[in-house]
Amino acid sequence: MLGLPKTTEFNKRIPKQKFYGNLSLSPVVKKHFAEQIRIIYWRNKIATSTVNLVVGENVKELQVFEILLNQTELDEAVLTQIDRTLPYHILFVLTYDDKQRACIAYKKATASGGYAFKVQKYYYTDWLPTDKMQLAFAGRSLDAVYENYVRQIAGNNIETNSKGNLQNDVERSERKRILQKQIDDLLAKIRKEVQFNRQVELNAEVKKLQKMLDSV
Repeated sequence: MLGLPKTTEFNKRIPKQKFYGNLSLSPVVKKHFAEQIRIIYWRNKIATSTVNLVVGENVKELQVFEILLNQTELDEAVLTQIDRTLPYHILFVLTYDDKQRACIAYKKATASGGYAFKVQKYYYTDWLPTDKMQLAFAGRSLDAVYENYVRQIAGNNIETNSKGNLQNDVERSERKRILQKQIDDLLAKIRKEVQFNRQVELNAEVKKLQKMLDSV
């Protein structure tokens, strides 16, 4: 899958009940697993034991999971549950009919250290015909391979600065996204506002947020 070396192929079917059999999981998430997913395959294992790469500081193994869907939408809580269940970084390939999209989480190391990570944000490609879904396998270490996948899948959703630190780029891009949304919401309010004084107040807030956005 994705043109990865044959040495990484694993191709093991995983019962979806493995992920939602936990009694502490909410009924809503269990329902998403049961209704939205048809089959889960563990397609590839990218590790020092399967390919000539240097072990990463953060990424020890990168797994590739293919999820065959019953519909085009998959609730993100499902992906989060899988990411929480397995102590690996995971590249998801979502398949519906003859189309696929890639998905990957940016995982941030927790303050507890060790190999504990928290999902910070998911990124997705567009839906593409299955024969068009390609991602470059690049990097000399597992950290680099993972970072390259995140940037490829995220595309313009992550702005790269001159230093190129992934965590800084993700957090900076997210701050900009939130500020831009706040500005857009205020502009929408201004268009609907009939009182001139209130329009002035809202416009002042827009200018303040725009100044913050420009400085990020």
